[in-house]
Amino acid sequence: MTNVVYPLIQVLDVKKRRVEKQEKVVQEKREALEAEERKLEERIQERNKVQEHYDAKLQQLRDELDEGTTTDKIQQMKAYLKVVQERLKVEEKKVEEQREQVKIAEQDLELAIEELRRRRQDVDKLLTHQRDWEKEMKKEQEVIEGREQDEMGTIIFSKIKREGLH
Repeated sequence: MTNVVYPLIQVLDVKKRRVEKQEKVVQEKREALEAEERKLEERIQERNKVQEHYDAKLQQLRDELDEGTTTDKIQQMKAYLKVVQERLKVEEKKVEEQREQVKIAEQDLELAIEELRRRRQDVDKLLTHQRDWEKEMKKEQEVIEGREQDEMGTIIFSKIKREGLH
């Protein structure tokens, strides 16, 4: 049997390389998502620190009001509370923006995974085609070999018959 090379082997190799590249892209997207999630966690911690500071200052103001203190000190504490409250709003906005970045990174990862799935499917289709093609080639080769054997058998039979007649 002659060894016949699958005609689409180069296409198969290209598709396999594309799968490998896409696997790397998926890994990069996963790492990017993890980095965005870490940033989100940091933003949440920063916001929580500001929230705790705000709560502590608010409690301090309430304690001062309960004790009865000067109006100037109360005004000063209220002004400082407004500053802290603004800072809290800024930190909350940072958290929300980072949540959006995480969402975008998740979507990018999902798209990359979907593309990887499609590319793997292409390779699987080609591999299935290759197996079917090889089976077909084997059948054709067996038919050719069968004809050759029939032909050889006929020649041998004819030779024996001729030699037997003489």
